[in-house]
Amino acid sequence: MSRIPKKLILARGFPPPEKQPNATMMAHAKLQDLGEGRLADMDAAGVTVQVLSVSGPGADLLPASEGVSWAKEANDVLAEAVGKYSKRFAGFAHLPVTAPDAAAEELGRCVRSLGFVGALVNGLTQDRFLDDPMFEPILAQAEQLDVPVYVHPNIPPQAVRNAYYAHLPEPMGFLLSIAGFGWHAETAIHVLRLILSGTLDRNPKLKIIIGHMGEFLPMTLARTDAVTRAETSKYLKRTLAQTLQEQVYVTTSGQFIYPPLMALLATFGVDHVLFSIDYPYSTNDRGRAFLDNMPLAPADVEKIAHGNADKLLKLQN
Repeated sequence: MSRIPKKLILARGFPPPEKQPNATMMAHAKLQDLGEGRLADMDAAGVTVQVLSVSGPGADLLPASEGVSWAKEANDVLAEAVGKYSKRFAGFAHLPVTAPDAAAEELGRCVRSLGFVGALVNGLTQDRFLDDPMFEPILAQAEQLDVPVYVHPNIPPQAVRNAYYAHLPEPMGFLLSIAGFGWHAETAIHVLRLILSGTLDRNPKLKIIIGHMGEFLPMTLARTDAVTRAETSKYLKRTLAQTLQEQVYVTTSGQFIYPPLMALLATFGVDHVLFSIDYPYSTNDRGRAFLDNMPLAPADVEKIAHGNADKLLKLQN
């Protein structure tokens, strides 16, 4: 598969390989394994199924004329692994979001022909959130196909990096802008924009997935809802909280402590929580230990472990 030009990766804010943390580089190496090594790691921790997706920079960095072919190539590589190990892997489509109509068409191909179970979008595209009208073809297609869109964070726009994360010892600025804090705030804003813009009202059957125990939203939902309710009641069909709880699902990815889980369950409800490890950025054994020791009723653990994902993603395993 052709590589994304290095200058585009650096322009987006990813540091060059020699300046990336060692743990990040080790995870990148594991990402390439779509076969026996990955399966062995899963088996050692008792992980039955992984949903695979393209990680990091991809078609979202490329012009529309180039992104379409890159995304198709990436999806074909993913489909080969999913087809070879169909009982162990499922796939999220990688979309050429800089070409929304083509992205909608590619999502249709991935679901109907390749058997993928949804799509994953990495943060902002050309500094635009998914509530921008240009992305409506993608959201409408996902709603029609009845597959979820996983909204994953990405490197913040340059202006945000300059304002919030500059002038810190490196790699602290980079780390704070991503998994250290910034990713979670950005994705929370992304979801709130989808609601407050009326996008989810216009697409009431669209399902959104976010990770990392809800990206700060369980802690802030009550206050945000209270502050905005008087205004949203004038133009939205539902309250912010109601829309969130009806259309947004949350994975545990990379968060293996219980207080955030309790807050998540209290705000979203157990039927909207999905177990996820975030492999290889988090390890299968840590994720499994977290699952095995959840202080919940067995029926609720079963829902989180696989029942909710089986239903949402229509997994047959």
